[in-house]
Parts: sequence; structure tokens; C-alpha cells
Amino acid sequence: VQLQASGGGLVQAGGSLRLSCAASGPTFSSYTVGWFRQAPGKEPDFVAVFSRGGAAYYADSVKGRFTISRDNAKNAVYLQMDNLKPDDTAVYYCTARSGSLIPTQADMYDYWGQGTLVTVSS
Repeated sequence: VQLQASGGGLVQAGGSLRLSCAASGPTFSSYTVGWFRQAPGKEPDFVAVFSRGGAAYYADSVKGRFTISRDNAKNAVYLQMDNLKPDDTAVYYCTARSGSLIPTQADMYDYWGQGTLVTVSS
């Protein structure tokens, strides 16, 4: 599966952004999909995951502010980000893996999009 993320940009603290990820492939609905983010000089951090069964899980740092969703009919994954903070500044990647596991480790995901930059100013 190929992934392409979009929707990043510059926003003030407290603002909102909605990231989108377009996926190719006829079996998209069978994949677990997730979002990771990577700040400069750091390893990718787990943000959120949406299982193929419909369960969503979040990192503690974004719980209550971010919402992950998917539209299998459109082969798309979304990340609604509200009440953004400067610490949310990073390149955001959409990811996917086959199977029923719902991991939070970056190396457990086989497919990565190209990333979209989110910058939150204070």
C-alpha cells in the first residue's frame, strides 16, 4: 500500500488542523493505520492508531485533543488535531500495517507516507 499525507501547516497555539492520508491498494480496509510524528533530532513518536476492527488508541500527550478516523470507502485516514500546542510541532507520518495487532512502536509498521510538517507557534 502507498500512503500520501497532507494538511500540515503553520498554526497558532490553541488552533486546529486536520491531516489527511490517501492510501492506494484494494485491501486498505484490512490494514491497521496510524499516525506518528517526528520532531527534529528525535525518533518517531506514536500519536494514534485505528485498527481494522474500529478501535482507536492515542498517546497520552494527545488524548482528548486529537481524533483519528478512517474512511475505507475513500481509502483515507484522518487526524483531527485540536487545541494544538508548540510541543506538537513535528513532521507527521501516516503509517499502515497488515494484520490485527495494534502496535505503538514505529518499527512495527511496514508502510509510511512521506510526512507533512505541522508547526505550532506560541
